[in-house]
Amino acid sequence: MERISVIDENWELLKNFFPDKWRDLAKKTGANTRLRGFDSVDNLMRTLLLHIAKGYSLRETVVRAKASQIANISDVALLKRLRKSEEWLSELCIRLLKETNLVIPTFPKQSNIRLVDATIVKEPGKTGSQWRIHYSFTIPKFKCDFFELTPVKGIGTGETFTRIPLSENDHIIGDRGYSTVNGIEYIQQNKAFSLVRVNTAALNIYKNDGKVFDLLKTLTELKSELQTGEWEVVLHGKVGKIEGRICAIKKSNTSAELTIKKLKREANKKGHKIKPATLEYAKYVILFTTFSKEKYKAAEILEIYRFRWQIELMFKRLKSLVQLGHLPKYDQESSKAWLYGKLFVGLLTEKVIQTAETKSPWGYDLKKK
Repeated sequence: MERISVIDENWELLKNFFPDKWRDLAKKTGANTRLRGFDSVDNLMRTLLLHIAKGYSLRETVVRAKASQIANISDVALLKRLRKSEEWLSELCIRLLKETNLVIPTFPKQSNIRLVDATIVKEPGKTGSQWRIHYSFTIPKFKCDFFELTPVKGIGTGETFTRIPLSENDHIIGDRGYSTVNGIEYIQQNKAFSLVRVNTAALNIYKNDGKVFDLLKTLTELKSELQTGEWEVVLHGKVGKIEGRICAIKKSNTSAELTIKKLKREANKKGHKIKPATLEYAKYVILFTTFSKEKYKAAEILEIYRFRWQIELMFKRLKSLVQLGHLPKYDQESSKAWLYGKLFVGLLTEKVIQTAETKSPWGYDLKKK
């Protein structure tokens, strides 16, 4: 059977990019407890990477691991070991994240900040099934506290806050896909708070006196690039009013032009005609929030969403870097460990690429004189 890079000579190079004391972390988190079937933490990681990075099924992974003499376990045992490695993989992700240029905003104490998102993935092969992964991460600990796998099509499979279990004082952040009154009201009913990017076609926004809030006209008050604005508004839910704020910023001319070009390109591809209002809205980033005005000023709301947007971009890049392979249709705990593993592989790949861009074949750092 063909031997692969995570087993052979490239392993010695690859592990140089791991966070410091990664083996000690396996012991600290309990990932290597009763390490039956493995003779070292290194071989445990190699085997996990066969499943996570190469995309092999559990059964194919154990067959390849045994043939390469790095592990001798069953597929059931590997699944249990994956579940036991969740905290280990999570901590490895956090340590690699700290090596990036990502700046995490400062949040008030006792505010449970959660980033909610969903992504569509496809299994290998021409006829591979498509699935939607729903998940949320707490910030700044970057812990996955919710994971669900659903089909792409069908009732109840779309992006919505209502599928996320909530606790009092949760602060939920979502993109335009979550910009619905039902989802925002669900959060309010659970004594939690929401921050979403506004989908102007989905949200009907009102003034406190009940009159329609003319969003587009109001946005024209922002005359200069990167000028911010804040207005108190109301949404009408099924149960009652949802009081909140619109926080907006006028994009730079360059950013606005890029967005407009993208909209026109997509419209031409689909044979649609763009409404003039859509092109105007493209000049702004528009957010709706029920976060406390006393604790979170408009500039802070925009900064928090910018952070969420950076995370989203990172996820998209990692998704392009890492082939998802066989999706985890087992239990939620193992699925979360699998997701952390994918993030770890993606972050590791990113680190290798960034390092390679600054190195030369003769060993000197190209950025140094």
